[in-house]
Amino acid sequence: MQRTALYERHRALGGRIVPFAGWEMPVQYSGIVEETRAVRQRAGLFDVSHMGRLFLSGANAADLLRRALTFNVRTLEPGRSHYTLMCDESGGIVDDPYLFRLGEQRWMLIPNASRVEADLAQLQKHTDSAWDVRIDDRQAQTVMLALQGPGAKHVLGALLSRELEARLPRRHHTEIELYGAKAVLSRTGYTGEDGFELVAGVDAGVHTWDTLLELGVLPCGLGARDTLRLEASLALYGQDITTDTDPFEAGLGWVVSLDDEDFVGRAALINRRGASGRRLACFTARERGGLIRHGYPLHDAGAVVGDVTSGGFSPTLNASIGMGYLPRALARSGTELAVEVRGRPLPVTVVPRPFYRSPEA
Repeated sequence: MQRTALYERHRALGGRIVPFAGWEMPVQYSGIVEETRAVRQRAGLFDVSHMGRLFLSGANAADLLRRALTFNVRTLEPGRSHYTLMCDESGGIVDDPYLFRLGEQRWMLIPNASRVEADLAQLQKHTDSAWDVRIDDRQAQTVMLALQGPGAKHVLGALLSRELEARLPRRHHTEIELYGAKAVLSRTGYTGEDGFELVAGVDAGVHTWDTLLELGVLPCGLGARDTLRLEASLALYGQDITTDTDPFEAGLGWVVSLDDEDFVGRAALINRRGASGRRLACFTARERGGLIRHGYPLHDAGAVVGDVTSGGFSPTLNASIGMGYLPRALARSGTELAVEVRGRPLPVTVVPRPFYRSPEA
């Protein structure tokens, strides 16, 4: 099992360590509910160093990324970032990495922890031998932090500069000097709240973690992160999206650029667009009586019509919520179904996506 540079910090803070995607990570400190509410109301700090950090550079870096990803990366200007997908030849989703354009010929790609090797393999496979492109895996040399919540901008202002908020809009990033070293600061996140993510060298990253905690930010674990992203209806790779799902049925067609340029899976996606008979839907329990969990069957009039891909208790909504693929006719807002929870039906209603939308995000 791998450990991030902050592992000993997590243990000293009383974090409950669990295995996740080959890493020993804190699932919680003070409790998932408390940590979730802290991010929704104030600010929380996450160690997300288990995520990949692939840096690409060279005159043909954009050519490689356009070939490997569904989103037309050429539309991104330096300082901008964008959510994207990596698909296989059949149109199935290999990963949903986040892409940052650092400069004209410099990029940073953030794969999911469990998909770093798969993403790297796809990039290497589709690199033309004549291209000028370099791929540098800097996961071991860096720390990645996520400072999330409506109070994040105030904390960041105390740490760095209050001018950063004004010149760093959502989905933008900038390179800064942090404790004598270069770092990438972005206004991005996976919680549905306003916030920032930071990629820095190990020493600078560890120092930043300590300083933010001294400023009163609550440390948060992967349990709260999963709850927050579910409340925001953000897909989790390996559950809501896999190689068995395509972008359109997952509601992610907005990051597929079916223009004239070819990319891996384009031909299949042209054929699959609008062809799937199912959609990823959100549903909320209409009564108490059990928690919706991943893998639980979804019923319509007693017949199984799907499975829960993500589920859990929402502290923000004070209800059990979930997502899962349903036939198109049932994936409409207002449809009443049931989730089988330990052999008993729990009535649920399909609701619009997302469950929760931050007024500041």
